Amino acid sequence: MTFKYFSQNGALLPVEQAVIPFSNIEYAYGFGVYETVRVSGGVIYFPQNHIARLLESAKIIGLEHPFGSIDAERWTKELASKAESAAFNIKMLLLGAARKEGAVLNIFCLNPLFPEKKLYKEGASFAIAHYEREYPQAKTLNMLSSYLAYRKAKESGCYDALLVNRRGYITEGTRVNFFAVKGNAIYSPPENEILPGITRRAVLRVALKTGVKIEEKNIPPETMGDYDGAFITSTSSKIVPVRKIGDFEFGPIPEITRSLTAAFDDFLSGCGGVLS
Repeated sequence: MTFKYFSQNGALLPVEQAVIPFSNIEYAYGFGVYETVRVSGGVIYFPQNHIARLLESAKIIGLEHPFGSIDAERWTKELASKAESAAFNIKMLLLGAARKEGAVLNIFCLNPLFPEKKLYKEGASFAIAHYEREYPQAKTLNMLSSYLAYRKAKESGCYDALLVNRRGYITEGTRVNFFAVKGNAIYSPPENEILPGITRRAVLRVALKTGVKIEEKNIPPETMGDYDGAFITSTSSKIVPVRKIGDFEFGPIPEITRSLTAAFDDFLSGCGGVLS
């Protein structure tokens, strides 16, 4: 699907004008933050939460700008209304500048990259990459190491790579959040050491309502045999079971993963895009 328009600082412009000059040193050096928002069936999912995280990411890295959440949400809805597609993603790209008045908020539409359907039934394989992001709670453009880890994982036939920090614990994927599963409980790496995904937050909300126990803990990759299974979450993939991590392979997908996936799909169908 080709999209005709994008939004720049609130102005709807032809997508042909969506360019960044070679001289933009802030973009070249990764001084920017971004968000990806899911749109399906006319529903924009969790725009307020994504925008809040965008602004928080900017604050974490000291990126000053003149934009507020109300305007950003209005511009996002205006752009979405121009898209001629039933399902797409909206990307928000906030670029810094030498002065805050020079910051630019670009909002544009993208075709989503959905996982293969068989992964939801069979589970996905993940490589291991020893790396931790400098600002784990900010979604910044400084993604070179994550990109290289992701590319290497794809070259080896994996869906993504799980990042392991200097203390030997799994934190997250290059673009996903990670959970381990045991019995009626799900386990997440400590939230202050990861990017707290919006889909992750929604899944945790659903898990609580369905009586699933939730615990934060450090999870070394070599302890995968202590768990019944694992899954990942992200905007485009929702919940995908994990079949293999490195050389370790799980057994059948746990029932808790399947039931949580079904409950989350039901939540998405009825929430109207709002995560209270």
